[in-house]
Amino acid sequence: MDLNNHTLFQKIDSQNYLAEIENLPYQLEQAYQLGMSQPLPKWQNIQHVLIAGMGGSAIGADLLSAYAAPLSSAPIIVQRNYSLPAWAKGNETLVVASSHSGNTEETLAAFEQARLNGCRILALCTGGKLAKAADAAYMPLWTFEHPGQPRAAVGFSFGILLALVARLALIPDPAKELSGAITAMRKQQNDLRVDIPIMNNSAKRLAGQLVGRWVMVFGADVLTPVARRWKTQVNELAKAWAQFEALPEANHNALAGLLQPESELSSAMALFLRAQSYHPRNLLRTELTRQAYLLEGINTDFIDAQGDTPLAQQWTTLHKGDYVSFYLAMLYEIDPTPIPALEGFKKQLAGQ
Repeated sequence: MDLNNHTLFQKIDSQNYLAEIENLPYQLEQAYQLGMSQPLPKWQNIQHVLIAGMGGSAIGADLLSAYAAPLSSAPIIVQRNYSLPAWAKGNETLVVASSHSGNTEETLAAFEQARLNGCRILALCTGGKLAKAADAAYMPLWTFEHPGQPRAAVGFSFGILLALVARLALIPDPAKELSGAITAMRKQQNDLRVDIPIMNNSAKRLAGQLVGRWVMVFGADVLTPVARRWKTQVNELAKAWAQFEALPEANHNALAGLLQPESELSSAMALFLRAQSYHPRNLLRTELTRQAYLLEGINTDFIDAQGDTPLAQQWTTLHKGDYVSFYLAMLYEIDPTPIPALEGFKKQLAGQ
């Protein structure tokens, strides 16, 4: 596959996933505006926010949690499971049940437990069983329209939640910073589009480096969930193996795993996401960790976040990862939208 011949992409990308990537800055902007306009009870004294979701519906919550950690007056916890932690009880806990389809069984179970535990609840979805359950229980329901894959709705799963915590006065007004982030995304996008040749397109060049390699993505602070996003996009778009690691935690374990198996490590590629908003020690750790991987003969590269704020750095890096994963899918000549392995597994679960 010649990435410079982008007219070939249409033959592989049967459902036009590329359009979802190109539209992401607008989707993020639209999502925040939608979240600011939805009906919201005059809730006060919320001490904990728990967002229950899976997959593409949970990654937006991860991004929010990382961004809001140094700002929020209440902890924002992401729960990927059927049940809630024991502390999630009473009206001091807000549970946001987030499911793109509204039919995610883990999220539905968490919604029901939150109802039984007397939590404040907000349902976020496009419809499905969750919307019906929220209506039946007279719980606040925020819906959005998105006919595509959940992973392509990351702008909605983050932007709406960002508006929610802003309206609850848990964080300072993020509108100006969000506007700057969207502007930075669009500026960066000018160099990543399909019509930009490989010579001038860093996303295409990086995708070429990833072909045939085991991909590892490292992130810290506000980019920790972005490293997870890169990993899942490589999995779901390119149908390729990838893992992610968080710094500084990786320095307490992952560094010890650089010796074996030698035959596999030679095929690895370690990507280090880097942002100027990192804690100074995490910037140093990122540099030293990359050096350690280089000394063991592992291919590495830095991915430097664009923008002047943590939010801009988070979203420009995420957006670049989406482009890289798409171009990797093109190089493997794999349709980025269908996920037969996941759909088949869901059918197996439904039959049990």
